[in-house]
Amino acid sequence: MVLKIRLKNSFDLDSTITCGQIFRFEKLNDGSYDVVLKDRVINASIKDDYLCVFSNDENDLEKVVIEYFDLDNDYSIINEKIKKMDTNIIPAVEFSKGLKMIKQDPFETIIAYIISANNGVPQISSALNNIAKKYGKKVCFNNKEYYLFPNYKDLKDVTEEEYRNCKVGFRDKYLKAIVDKINKGSLDLNKYFDMSTDEALEDLQKNNGIGPKVASCILLFAYQKYDVFPVDTWVKKVMKQTYGIEGEANIRHFAKETYGKYSGLAIQYMFNYGRNKHSK
Repeated sequence: MVLKIRLKNSFDLDSTITCGQIFRFEKLNDGSYDVVLKDRVINASIKDDYLCVFSNDENDLEKVVIEYFDLDNDYSIINEKIKKMDTNIIPAVEFSKGLKMIKQDPFETIIAYIISANNGVPQISSALNNIAKKYGKKVCFNNKEYYLFPNYKDLKDVTEEEYRNCKVGFRDKYLKAIVDKINKGSLDLNKYFDMSTDEALEDLQKNNGIGPKVASCILLFAYQKYDVFPVDTWVKKVMKQTYGIEGEANIRHFAKETYGKYSGLAIQYMFNYGRNKHSK
């Protein structure tokens, strides 16, 4: 059964899914997306003013989808504030109208972004899918086989070599170490919801394989801390071309001073604009 959710504010499904937040989705020939969530797979498309969704698990589907895509949050007021903070970012904000910040599962996000270090998107997606296929639950949906991402208990006894066989590369030891910490109770992923951003950034970086960029991505995409500013090659390019600013420390300082608590949204708009402006 297809669930129709009336969109109360602007929502760009394509940009939201493809702007680098998530790695486990598939765009189908009809323009819709199959997306693997924590506990189910959904198919999502937009028709008129409705988000149309169906899933292998219809339990609380509307609530799950609204929360996942942050649909109740109207970004237009925030966007106006960001444009006033920096007129140079106006083209990126306008281009990215309707882009939402997906609310992801913290455990999968940590694993995903440890794997993302010095890695390309196809390789990250492949490694995550390999882990899910080997240790997660199979779901037959929309005439395809998908695999839910395993939880930390499912990965309790996985060795470095087994991670390596999933094509995670040198990050195998980092994954094993953090999964061990979580299983032993020495790392509680829920604590970052209650920490200040600076505290959370510092604490996350105590784990091998998590530097400033990876920690910032984890806090932005799993904990909705919008005052972080992960710096990647697209952002470096935009910063150099538009502002004449180079170097990660200088870029972060500029972001903090300019965008403050909305830095995370500003960077997503820059990333989306820098990467996709010629494809629309």
